[in-house]
Amino acid sequence: MNARPPFAQTGAQALDFDLLSQGLYVGGQWRAASSGRTIDVVDPSTESVIAAVPDATLEDAAAAVAAAALAAPRWRKTPPRERSEILRRCYTLMTERAEMLALLISTENGKALRDARGEVAYAAEFFRWNSEEAVRITGEFGTAPSGANRIIVDYVPIGVCVLITPWNFPAAMATRKIAPALAAGCTVILKPASETPLTAYALAALYEEAGVPLGVVNVLTTSEPGPFTAAMLADPRVRKLSFTGSTSVGRSLLAEAAKSVVSCAMELGGNAPFIVFDDADLGAALDGAMIAKMRNAGEACTAANRIYVQSGIHDAFARGLAERMAALKVGPGANADTECGPMITRKAVQKIDRLVQDAIERGAQVVCGSAVPDGKGFFYPPTVLTDVPAGALMAHEEIFGPVAPITRFETEAEVIARANDTEYGLASYVYTRDVGRGMRVAAELEAGMIAINRGLVSDPAAPFGGVKQSGLGREGGQHHGISEYMEAKYIAATF
Repeated sequence: MNARPPFAQTGAQALDFDLLSQGLYVGGQWRAASSGRTIDVVDPSTESVIAAVPDATLEDAAAAVAAAALAAPRWRKTPPRERSEILRRCYTLMTERAEMLALLISTENGKALRDARGEVAYAAEFFRWNSEEAVRITGEFGTAPSGANRIIVDYVPIGVCVLITPWNFPAAMATRKIAPALAAGCTVILKPASETPLTAYALAALYEEAGVPLGVVNVLTTSEPGPFTAAMLADPRVRKLSFTGSTSVGRSLLAEAAKSVVSCAMELGGNAPFIVFDDADLGAALDGAMIAKMRNAGEACTAANRIYVQSGIHDAFARGLAERMAALKVGPGANADTECGPMITRKAVQKIDRLVQDAIERGAQVVCGSAVPDGKGFFYPPTVLTDVPAGALMAHEEIFGPVAPITRFETEAEVIARANDTEYGLASYVYTRDVGRGMRVAAELEAGMIAINRGLVSDPAAPFGGVKQSGLGREGGQHHGISEYMEAKYIAATF
């Protein structure tokens, strides 16, 4: 297949979806899937098919592993400064094309354009951050306690990496894995979600333009992710799996990776508590709740899933949140004035409504929203519920939508116990003016990330990840992100 035209030709106001779905990206070449089949890409705002991407087979997966393995020796020997400069160019190009990328994300994902712009900025930052970290990978040198030899520890690229990303952040979830992997000297195979593949292919073209050597990054889409991934993990050349998605799928992938003892990093589900104490700044708590709940219309693993508000401030908080949620402009993601776009699929809407109706049947009160609208598009209205009981399904399952369930609490000990009563442990949010209380509660919460008086916890400079059933390993941070893609090599030397 002929090389695709320069990415710059795809304008921000007239996205060429045929160009963006031209083929699988393997070894720096755009090629059709060996199956000859395609996967439809649907705009969640209109339910219309906007593109069709190749449906890769096991043969295509093998070709991608071969391409990544072929490119690996040269890339791992590329000087850190050279790798750094390439990553920096990826950041620059993403920043220059930010509006076009945001429009693309809004169209295939449905998220509000303002959220898509934020995602592009966040996604690009992983390249800037890791470009700076690529030249700071250092080893260790010391003397053995016995004095018999020197202990030298070198950190080397782990090898070919398989990266699997979800649909909710099609740019950021990919760059959060690709950037540190490339900084470490690894080559990668990215399998993006089939619901939102166009962003991944667009970025693949951008990486090539930035100078990423052919074969270092490969991108494939498939309608059979299970057998496809299993085949790659069975190849002895693959040494790393990094997955972001549901806990149930993560468990299956861990079992598959164990067959070949492949190193795994897992960023899995969440059930984040958002705790507001009586002494909290009400306005700040409401601002934070809108960010923690409604970023990406609630379709985020870090989204506030259970909102606990102390009795003294409960009623005022519930009124204020309902007023803000009810005022949100719901519409197509790519519309400039949209504040809450559609969900990703009809199935997602049905799940959200099932959770809401279950809570109502168990005694929850509807303050706003809760009715699925008629017409085209996978929309669900911003919804606030109060008196949500502990037995409601949404207290234990990720809502992944614009629904804010509020529960009243009385004491600090009570809310800590309720917040920790889940198999998940990704993010938690705490609002209080008492610094001592904030730090004390943070120490007791079982989560990998705690935000105190903030509705946003993610940052490329901080380690992202959870505890319990929310995952293994960390992404981002000063050294955590790159270390996931490196192995320690110990050398005992006598001079």
